[in-house]
Amino acid sequence: MTLQIDRGAHGECMIWNDAVVDGVDSQWFDPTWWRARNALLGEAEGRGAAYFLQGVDGHEWVLRHNRRGGALARVNHDRFVYTGLERARPVRELRLIATLRTHGLPVPEPIAARVMPWLGLYRGDVITRRIVDAQPLADRLAEQALASTAWQQLGAVLARFHRAGLWHADLNARNVLVDTHDTFHLIDFDKARLRAPGTWRQANLDRFHRSLTKFSDSSLTFNFLDADWRALRGGYVSVLAGAL
Repeated sequence: MTLQIDRGAHGECMIWNDAVVDGVDSQWFDPTWWRARNALLGEAEGRGAAYFLQGVDGHEWVLRHNRRGGALARVNHDRFVYTGLERARPVRELRLIATLRTHGLPVPEPIAARVMPWLGLYRGDVITRRIVDAQPLADRLAEQALASTAWQQLGAVLARFHRAGLWHADLNARNVLVDTHDTFHLIDFDKARLRAPGTWRQANLDRFHRSLTKFSDSSLTFNFLDADWRALRGGYVSVLAGAL
């Protein structure tokens, strides 16, 4: 797998995975283009809306438009300072996902990204292959409990990411997917990066724990107990070998 780059005449840049597609069309990043072809399967709202597509390779894709969070989003919801193509968030995310896949980590297949510079700013989009038969961990836990062994496995998966140096900017119960075989996957690598070992690992785990606790506090039917977290920690430490 290699990532190819096409620099357009008007500054638009696109990058794609040549193991999946032979090239990329800028219309792929427009939900209305997919809708006109009855290939827009649905969408999920959040800080950055995700569109589910019937991709040109016969598999389902996910299109995300980079959006800002926080108070600044009220006046500037999707423009970022442009300091070069390789520093743009969509390109960094696609390259990071490709790197994580070389480590055998459970992440989506990268498809393409687009960066549109304009007057020192840019807008961007990312397309990945959808992980089929999977749902956010938060949704699964709202429906049913996970076995202790599944929590241990989740801890082991998170440890593998941390061992590879991944700091996830938004590690929460919606960015962890679990499929019908209780296999876990990590998604949404916007602003994520690789780091040397450090205290960030514990901070990342703490963030994930706060996410689970928040869901649990807001619903009496959310299946998360202290014993589940202990099982997760057990699986985590067994892989990371006490690196915390």
